Amino acid sequence: MTDAVSLDPVSEDQRRGGPGPIEHYALLSDLRTAALVGRDGSIDWLCLPRFDSPSCFTRLLGDDHHGHWRIAPTGTVRRVERRYRDNSLVLETDFHTDTGVVRLIDSMPPHEKNHHDEPCVVRTVEGISGEVEIGIRWVVRFAYGHSMPWVRTIREREPVPDEYLFALAGPHTVVLRGDVLPARKDDERAHEITTTVSGGQRYSWVLQWSSDPDDLPAPMDPVQEVRDSEDFWRDWSRRINYTGPHREPVYRSLATLKALTYAPTGGIIAAPTTSLPEALDGNRNWDYRYCWLRDATLVLLALDNFGCSAEAASWRRWLLRAVAGDPADLQIMYGVGGERHLLEWEPDWLPGYQDISPVRIGNAAYDQLQLDVFGEVMDALHLARERGVTETPDSWALQRGMLKHLETIWRRPDKGLWEVRGPDRHFTHSRVMVWVAFDRAVRAVEEDGLPGPVERWREIRDSVHEEVLREGFNTELGAFTQYYGGDTLDAATLLIPALGFLPGEDERVRGTVRAVERELRHGVLVDRYSTEPGTNSVDGLTGREGSFLACSFWLVDALALCDRREEAERMFEELLGLRNDVGLFAEEYDPHADRFTGNFPQAFSHLALVNSAAMLYGGHTREESSRRDGGSRRCERRP
Repeated sequence: MTDAVSLDPVSEDQRRGGPGPIEHYALLSDLRTAALVGRDGSIDWLCLPRFDSPSCFTRLLGDDHHGHWRIAPTGTVRRVERRYRDNSLVLETDFHTDTGVVRLIDSMPPHEKNHHDEPCVVRTVEGISGEVEIGIRWVVRFAYGHSMPWVRTIREREPVPDEYLFALAGPHTVVLRGDVLPARKDDERAHEITTTVSGGQRYSWVLQWSSDPDDLPAPMDPVQEVRDSEDFWRDWSRRINYTGPHREPVYRSLATLKALTYAPTGGIIAAPTTSLPEALDGNRNWDYRYCWLRDATLVLLALDNFGCSAEAASWRRWLLRAVAGDPADLQIMYGVGGERHLLEWEPDWLPGYQDISPVRIGNAAYDQLQLDVFGEVMDALHLARERGVTETPDSWALQRGMLKHLETIWRRPDKGLWEVRGPDRHFTHSRVMVWVAFDRAVRAVEEDGLPGPVERWREIRDSVHEEVLREGFNTELGAFTQYYGGDTLDAATLLIPALGFLPGEDERVRGTVRAVERELRHGVLVDRYSTEPGTNSVDGLTGREGSFLACSFWLVDALALCDRREEAERMFEELLGLRNDVGLFAEEYDPHADRFTGNFPQAFSHLALVNSAAMLYGGHTREESSRRDGGSRRCERRP
């Protein structure tokens, strides 16, 4: 069991009825959707039935009236301790009060194989010592807090006695069963009740979603459901093959990646939330409940390196299905089922997280031109071949079609890895990834015997390499810049040695690492690029942002590849100290406010963590013929 961490009592924001700091949340998941639970015992975010469905609890982006489900002591809480049971997603929250201690146990039973199972949330309160009065407050608001349901208490006698709350609004239906059901508060359109829990007593509640209000799900045994959830995660974690240092953070990160996987298709979302602000003084609020191709290789590395081969194979299948079709239509992101149209709109009735607007649903960046995705897809499928996944004629034909299209567009400027909303530019990282696409194609012919115009691909690859060295490297700075002809830096250039574009001992790589440390590093944190006022920011947005946590891990990798291993290990350990009390990372960390920013939990951050662990300490499941950079080294810990 993970050690409990003591937390201060509930934040001032939560006392006022709003969400708490991002780092105060924990994740629940059933491998279809997810919920966020605050340390105050409130589920403030839940989308049903999929990750990208409209939410029924939306306090995270508003206040109590936008929907939440709180179970907590009514009196003063002196201390809160939280933990996940072992490597599971069964969450325990202990509330210490003046009269006793109660434990809240939260879980979402995972549904990996039965695609017809409908999502549910199981909540149990156990008395640990003394006697504690608890309050249950249940406020359902469908359609992102906009739709107020008709809620009725239903009492049935046949075929068995059954009492439950039935909430219905249009296509949305949920049912709440429990040992003690909350009662209607007409003046607030909410349901509340208080009860006393003594040591050894237990009360349970189950919230179930239904696709058909005329065919509701049957009652469930909450004790058995929690037990089954623990068994599922325990069995899954036994497949993880890692014996190096910092075992718990690696396991928690892999479990988080699993939790962000949409089981029916194998797609992995970037985060289960939308519009958690990257900047506390700007408009950098985005919907991340989709699957990005930029994650393709990192996902395969993270999963396959540590024994999660089934998940890696599922991700590859999702990837091939999503990108199938005309290569000219390749997108940077897709829905969990491979959906292509992720239209962006703003629900103007939501004030946003702690009144930081706007709230965005959908993501207009889906149709941006980002040339790096061609390299990401080719790199991921190349890696899959080297890890033993047999290439199919259809898959290789698809890749050849992508390369044929890339031959016609690779000279164009684009929006880059960071999906800027300013002018298109020739971003250095994008050009490096164009090189990756043709390099992996050449190697597919030379190493794997696949058919293709290798001479033409080799010529383009070498031409791109020469261009990047000529246009992307600033001799005055002694570093690769964010875009051709510029003088600003970008943390994405830290990936150059890991991609195999140049070796870590190359002085141009070392100079880039030093420059990033000098201009983008703040202690243990690394910014993506400068967004401070007065800089030549290219993203077309206002306000600064926090430090992108994945970039900090990229610096760890670059330091290791530049033979600065002791520094890399020290930085890695310091970064682990930034995780919240249950081991989760957001997208960014604001060093000025000393808090998480951006969507949460963020797959990219956890991907970067486990891949840095692989680089520093090993943990691979079998001998590798190659890694991302094409080398034959093993990632064993050096003495």
